[in-house]
Amino acid sequence: MRIRTDDEIYRVDAVWLGPPRATFPWRARYVAWGVGLFVFLAVLTVERQMGIGFGFFSTAWAVVITIVLTKIICSRISHERPFGSVMALWARELTAPRQRHSGRGGAVSASRVRVRNDRPRPKRATRKSARRRQTRGRSRTKEVRGVPTSAR
Repeated sequence: MRIRTDDEIYRVDAVWLGPPRATFPWRARYVAWGVGLFVFLAVLTVERQMGIGFGFFSTAWAVVITIVLTKIICSRISHERPFGSVMALWARELTAPRQRHSGRGGAVSASRVRVRNDRPRPKRATRKSARRRQTRGRSRTKEVRGVPTSAR
């Protein structure tokens, strides 16, 4: 037995092919036309900010860039992820708080480190450290309880 789902309803894209008897040679969803218009205006604005004048070739390149960006954007959009939710996700991703990797302040700062002109001299040896130096050369023996000393 085959269970039919409602996926077929969503497979049909809301597509505008153009006026009757004069259709476009490509298929574009309604959302693609809106996104494309917005992207085209944004690309033209960026071109003007960069100092590129308004001419045939600059507009042609703007159309090419718009088509590429619109295809990329619309490949992420579907009936399960509408344009509004993708844009909200993008905006929240850009404005989300980030973890700071550089430290601010702390227990130690370079302003509190004292620098001396002369090198510090080693302290004089105490009696304990002199004894330690003498015992380093000797081999140490371990005492074991319950074992007579002659058995070692």
